[in-house]
Amino acid sequence: MSDRAGPDAGEGMAGRNLPTLKLHVPEPKFRPGDSVDFSDFDIPAAGATPRPDEAVQPGAIRDMAYGLIRVLDEEGAAVGPWNPGLPAETLLRMLRAMALTRAFDARMFRAQRQGKTSFYMKSTGEEAVSIGAALALARDDMCFPSYRQQGILIARGWPIVDMMNQIYSNKGDRLKGRQLPIMYSAREAGFFSISGNLTTQYPQAVGWAMASAAKGDTRIAATWCGEGSTAEGDFHSACTFASVYRAPVIMNIVNNQWAISSFSGFAGAEATTFAARAVGYGIAGLRVDGNDVLAVHAATRWAADRARSNAGPTLIEHFTYRVEGHSTSDDPGAYRSAEESSLWPLGDPIARLKQHCIRLGIWDEDRHAAMDKELAELVRDAAREAEKNGILGHGLHHPMESMFEDVFEEMPWHLREQEQQMLDEWKAAGL
Repeated sequence: MSDRAGPDAGEGMAGRNLPTLKLHVPEPKFRPGDSVDFSDFDIPAAGATPRPDEAVQPGAIRDMAYGLIRVLDEEGAAVGPWNPGLPAETLLRMLRAMALTRAFDARMFRAQRQGKTSFYMKSTGEEAVSIGAALALARDDMCFPSYRQQGILIARGWPIVDMMNQIYSNKGDRLKGRQLPIMYSAREAGFFSISGNLTTQYPQAVGWAMASAAKGDTRIAATWCGEGSTAEGDFHSACTFASVYRAPVIMNIVNNQWAISSFSGFAGAEATTFAARAVGYGIAGLRVDGNDVLAVHAATRWAADRARSNAGPTLIEHFTYRVEGHSTSDDPGAYRSAEESSLWPLGDPIARLKQHCIRLGIWDEDRHAAMDKELAELVRDAAREAEKNGILGHGLHHPMESMFEDVFEEMPWHLREQEQQMLDEWKAAGL
């Protein structure tokens, strides 16, 4: 019997020859200046992952939370049971939407550097996550995005001039300058208002999905967050409610390897996959090649069909990479190797779909170059149109009294008093 047994087992242990406890602090493999080697990544062959029935019990597909669903192989062929078999029209629509998203990002990033707006966030390298999902969902399904899913709006045909007006917070901004640039809101496009507070959209999406089911509606919800945000309490509350009530919701985790400046290990990536979060909650979990737009589309369609048949929620981890900084306020060169983005083993999502379309004979390099030129000009013209409504530094674009509006259906007396006091003070100051 161990001499530690009994009520006094802890007495005197400080003097014994025991190993000291050590705290583990996650550390990324590569830091600035380091050579990068991704050879230890376990990347299964395209087409190797089985496709179960949408009504399968979550426990029966536990292993899928640790694998990787892939459709496009190294030669650009679509293979295996997850191949969605999309028509040429849809493939080219996907390609164009991803290219437009990248062109939009490039123009708005440049606008921020020119001082025309205060802030911007690019989705370079992650376009497949938004575009593949948007085209797999119904147009009236409600999306609860994080701040790097601008591709959903673009895929749904939302006017990019309207998006630019919001970024510039100008007089054409429907949100009247009340949101940080890039935090769009478009109810007509099924795009819920973005919040800067991490993962608040998760319980909102689950609640919306529960309400849709309670009303006997046919619409489902989908939501997105970064891998770092899975450490937030809102994420876990949402998973509990989604599991208990079998909410018709798709919960996407965009694992792009890096939060603002900390790598995915701080959210638990060293211990397991993010799709494995689903296992403990009894939710169906899938792990997908996030740079393969066909895999993203197929997984989202599977999850959507599952939700619509009342089989419950699905959690999807999109394994991808954030090519550039977290935002225009971030310098990734300060915390990660410059080689990472160019050596990422899953490639570029646009280049991979282009290769596939060329292989099918429905596309070629000349048409792709012509499309890129056309889209750059389209985005340039849209930016010029939006800038007519004003940019940062041009003064106030909305009346000061608008800060009191659009909160209450009828403004309460105390706010009317405050509004009048503000207007009187402005008038007295000659403003």
